Amino acid sequence: MKKLKNEKELLKKAIDEGVKYAEKRGVVEFEATDSANEKVEYIYRLLIHDAVIQPIPEDQISQKTMRHKLAIWASKL
Repeated sequence: MKKLKNEKELLKKAIDEGVKYAEKRGVVEFEATDSANEKVEYIYRLLIHDAVIQPIPEDQISQKTMRHKLAIWASKL
């Protein structure tokens, strides 16, 4: 897994866009107390469910790989 140049900024963008996407779809309302890790996992699983991104193999899923996948997704928006 190759680290992206501006992965932190892309992850922030991915979380912002993912929250908008999920709330627009009407499946969730995020609270201010939700952690970034919870948001990352929920957004990742929602995008997989909607076939927006390709899933990571189950044995390789971690917070780090989900963050990386969302950063890649954000870079293409």
